[in-house]
Amino acid sequence: MALRGSLHYMLPSQLNVGVKVIFPVESQSSVRSAQALPATTTLGPVHIAVTDRAKALLIWRDVVGLDLIAEEGNALSLGAGGKVLIVLETGAVRPVVQRTTGLYHVAIHVPTRPDLAQLAVRALQRNVRIAPTDHLVSEAIYLWDLDGNGIEITFETPWRGHLGDPDSGAYATTADGKPHSGREPIDMQDLLGELGPKPVIQPRMPDGTRIGHVHVHVNDLHQAMAFYRDGLGFAGLFLIKSFGMGDVGLGYMPHAIAFNIWSGPNAAQAPAGSAGLRWFTVVVPDNGVLEDVRARLRSVGSEFGDIPKGIEARDPSGNLVKIITA
Repeated sequence: MALRGSLHYMLPSQLNVGVKVIFPVESQSSVRSAQALPATTTLGPVHIAVTDRAKALLIWRDVVGLDLIAEEGNALSLGAGGKVLIVLETGAVRPVVQRTTGLYHVAIHVPTRPDLAQLAVRALQRNVRIAPTDHLVSEAIYLWDLDGNGIEITFETPWRGHLGDPDSGAYATTADGKPHSGREPIDMQDLLGELGPKPVIQPRMPDGTRIGHVHVHVNDLHQAMAFYRDGLGFAGLFLIKSFGMGDVGLGYMPHAIAFNIWSGPNAAQAPAGSAGLRWFTVVVPDNGVLEDVRARLRSVGSEFGDIPKGIEARDPSGNLVKIITA
C-alpha cells in the first residue's frame, strides 16, 4: 500500500499518549447514577463553525469521509448513509481560540475496524496529522480540521476489557485482568492489515456511522455534572478531579458526553465569530420525555428556551445543547 506522508503520534498534552496513567483512589459514590433518559435517546447532529468551505471539506469530507448531503446558505450538512451527523457553518472570522470553553472533540463511531483503517489511510495519503490511540474499550484516531476543531474516529472494542473503577486506582483492565493505561498507541501495521493484501480504499464512511459522543471544555466539573446528569438525565459515570474530567452516559455506549477543565478554571466562551462548537443535539423519543427534561432542568436551576420540536439550554460554561423529539 503506497502512502504519502508519515504517521505522527501526537495528541493534546492532556491525553498522555504512551504514558501509564494511574489515578489516585477517588470515591465515585456521589457521582454514579442510573440514567433518567430512556435507552432510545441518541445524539443528533453537531453544529460546528468553520472559516472556509473548501478547507473544511478537505478534512470533513475527503479525510473523515462524510458525504455532503445538503448545502443551504452557509450550512453544509454532512453524514453517512443519508443521515446527517455534522453541520458545518461557514463564515467564522478566526480559527478555534485556545483556552476557551466549547468543543474538545466530536467522536464519530464507525461500525467495523476496517472502517477505522480506511480513515487512517485517507489521512496518511493526504499527509494529515493523526493520533492513533488505544483506549482498550475502543480504538480511536484523533485529528483536527484546519480551524482546530477536534475530531475523534472511534471503533468500540468492549470485549477487550473494561474501564477501571477510579476507586481502585486503575484506568482500565484487560479481559484477562491486566492493567491497561488506556493511552497507548495503536499498532498501525496490525490496523492497516485489516484491509488485506490488495486493499480497495473507500472514500466515504459506511452506513451505520454515528455520533458516538461529544467532549466539551468546561470550567467547573461539578457544575457540568449537575447539568448533564441531574438536569438532562444522563447516567453519571465518573468525575476524576485529579485528571480534570467527568463523564456521563446512556447505557448502550461507553459514554455520551465528556467534559474537562483542561482549558483552565477561568476559561471563558470563545469570542463571537470564532470557529468551534455552535451546539450539539440530544434526540429524545417523545414529548413525555421532553417534559421530564424540562422538569429536571428547572429543578437544578438551569434556564432553557423553546425551539421547534424541543428546547435549548446552555450548560454552566456556556455550551449550547438542543434537546429535540425524534
